[in-house]
Amino acid sequence: MYIKQFEIRWSDVDANRHLRNSAYIDYMSHTRMGFLMENGLNQKQLSKYDLGPVAFYEHMYYFREVFPGKPVRVSLQLKGISEDGMYFRFLHNFYDENGKNFARCEMMGGWIDLKERKLVGLPKELFDNFEALEKTADFKILTKEDTRKYNERPKDL
Repeated sequence: MYIKQFEIRWSDVDANRHLRNSAYIDYMSHTRMGFLMENGLNQKQLSKYDLGPVAFYEHMYYFREVFPGKPVRVSLQLKGISEDGMYFRFLHNFYDENGKNFARCEMMGGWIDLKERKLVGLPKELFDNFEALEKTADFKILTKEDTRKYNERPKDL
């Protein structure tokens, strides 16, 4: 399982003196980018294909508070990917210094062509790098319909 460790900084804490919710998002993003960079999807490779990751949603579940002074670890697992790699779903778990799980997040995203501004599949060279990521027990091959799971767009948009 891919894991990154973080020290909770003073700037990561909110008025209630616990980890602020946007810090969770920052830690997850840093964890994902760490995995991508370490597994061949670095800036040079993404620039070669004019690709960038885009988030569709991030669903957070908080189990208990966490405070500064102790390290936290954030895991990354592959919960799903489309056959062409256009769509991906990640699962993040947050652990305290004793290994106790204090939060979880499911994140779904895709790859965008930065010139065309359209979603695109991954070139095989980059897609194959996802094999290095541990899959969840409920891993599935994603389809376009999976991206609409939580799409309840207001009628006036």
